[in-house]
Amino acid sequence: MTTVTLPTVPPPPESRTGALPLPGRYTVAPGRSLVELTAWYGPLPVRRRRVSLAGASLEVSPEAEHPEFRFEFDGRELRAALTTERVEEAAGRLQLTADLDIDDVAFPVLLRLRVVDHTDDRLLVVGTARLPYRLLHRATGFRLPWRLPATRLRLLVAAEFA
Repeated sequence: MTTVTLPTVPPPPESRTGALPLPGRYTVAPGRSLVELTAWYGPLPVRRRRVSLAGASLEVSPEAEHPEFRFEFDGRELRAALTTERVEEAAGRLQLTADLDIDDVAFPVLLRLRVVDHTDDRLLVVGTARLPYRLLHRATGFRLPWRLPATRLRLLVAAEFA
């Protein structure tokens, strides 16, 4: 029997795994985001409006356990800030456990983001959060016009952090 030595292929250069960019602070440039608030009554969407994104930031720190996302909404329909408490990564998706601060009252939100594209210095995400309207109204005082019935709200967020 003969022993054959096969050439070894060097492993690829050290590459990052995961859906987040390298440690640092990232923001969203004006015009590189989309935020939409949709009111649903049962299975029917009854109102869909764009909301202005006043600011958004992502801070990835090697010391911190979780990165910190912050979205600030400034529109007629919604004036609030969404700040993450915990971020979980799984298969190109990020699941953010966050607080939606409306008039200094924090309402818990689960925002599921799909990572569309990411590099070492850029992250493009699209995601939604479903909010029960009655609970949100009771907890924070957030209110839609009286003539607009709603059972839940959907917050759609698309942003490019660079």
